[in-house]
Amino acid sequence: MNYGWLSVLPPLIAIVLAIKTRQVFVALFFGIYLGWVIISDWNPLAGAAAAVQACIDVFANAGNTRVIIFSALVGALITLTQRTGGVEGFISLIQKRNFIKSRRGVSLLALIVGYLVFIESSISCLVTGTVSHPIFEKYKISREKLAYICDTTSSPVCILIPLNAWGAYVVSLLAKENMNDPISVFLNTIPLNFYAIVSVLLVGFIAFTFKDFGPMRKAEKRAFGEGKTIADNAMPAISNEVTSVTAKENVKPKARNMLLPILVMVIMMPISLLITGNGNLTEGSGSTSVLWSVSTAIFVSAIMARVQNILSLQEIMENILKGMAGLMPLAILMTFAFAIGDTCRTLGTGQYVASLSNNFLHPATIAPLLFLVSAFISFSTGTSWGTFAIMIPIAVPTALMIGVSVPLSVAAVLSGSVFGDHSSPISDTTIVSSMAAACDHIDHVKTQLPYAFTSGIISIILFTMFGFIL
Repeated sequence: MNYGWLSVLPPLIAIVLAIKTRQVFVALFFGIYLGWVIISDWNPLAGAAAAVQACIDVFANAGNTRVIIFSALVGALITLTQRTGGVEGFISLIQKRNFIKSRRGVSLLALIVGYLVFIESSISCLVTGTVSHPIFEKYKISREKLAYICDTTSSPVCILIPLNAWGAYVVSLLAKENMNDPISVFLNTIPLNFYAIVSVLLVGFIAFTFKDFGPMRKAEKRAFGEGKTIADNAMPAISNEVTSVTAKENVKPKARNMLLPILVMVIMMPISLLITGNGNLTEGSGSTSVLWSVSTAIFVSAIMARVQNILSLQEIMENILKGMAGLMPLAILMTFAFAIGDTCRTLGTGQYVASLSNNFLHPATIAPLLFLVSAFISFSTGTSWGTFAIMIPIAVPTALMIGVSVPLSVAAVLSGSVFGDHSSPISDTTIVSSMAAACDHIDHVKTQLPYAFTSGIISIILFTMFGFIL
């Protein structure tokens, strides 16, 4: 059934309510409920039952379940590294060696870590946030700034690197469009992927200069002037019970108790991708690999705690459960985000928005239009990969039919899709970034949006210019 413009209402209303009321759980579930009321021919009771079932059905997808589980497990890893003195040891190491001497140095540390960990977007957010959070707190840099750095060095960087699951997925979609050399087409999109490039350059500029604007400027003034890295009325995406954990009494802080588990997590990611991809790194399962990586890091941290006689087995389990409990709000948020995405697919939101573009086609405006449509779909649904799947089959035939640049058209789709993944409050990457930085999720979205829109406007201009050139 074609629901037309009604298919756009649930995600848009959910996003507006979340930003307006700050009650993201209520907003998301209302969006899910509204979607299923529409599907149920406006029967409110049937819609309510279907909405609850939609949340339950999220766990029928193994990939969704793995993402929700690893999100909770991150809390266990954070708690263990704090309780064993790893976080305090890392801060001491940084201070003794004079690696970091200023707020700018702290900001650049997070930036570099985010740039280097490009194998998977969620791992990038997690590693950047875990390594940087204690130093950001020490130097009174806002958690909103850390969340922005985590988010902007994840998916925008990953889509520019061919040697990861992102590149493999795009190549596979291009191959389905009977492209003679899909790998070459993808490589040619990289210098034309303007949103990703501009976003990466902008976050580097902000991290180096601290020339913030919009709500981020206010957040930085609060953090530096008042010493409050998070607003008074904020609700961190991770429980304070996790972030406030301190080293066990009489335990000598050691940086390796934090760095080694994180290093293991990073190394396990490509190994897991190779295993799940039967020897092919680019064909591995991202969700499975992240789950394996985080689980292995927890295991290593637990073994180190026992070998050093820091924690008993009972204490290890208590801290693991405490950490997971602190991430339960995030797990619920993830569940609702996945459910509203499934609701949008049932309504045909993406297909409806994409169909509207056919009324405005002109050779020079193909690329900017593809960017705008992809951005709207990804922002409304919170998924870049889902938008890739919807828009690439539209972009490639359209480019070939009209005779415009295929790489530019595909790059516009990739850029627009990453915009939503980068900025939508229901995107899993945005949610994980809030969690990794222990930031209020809506505060992260509000402070990041001006930067995302700035990059988006510049991208539209560049796509328009190149639409006339190529």
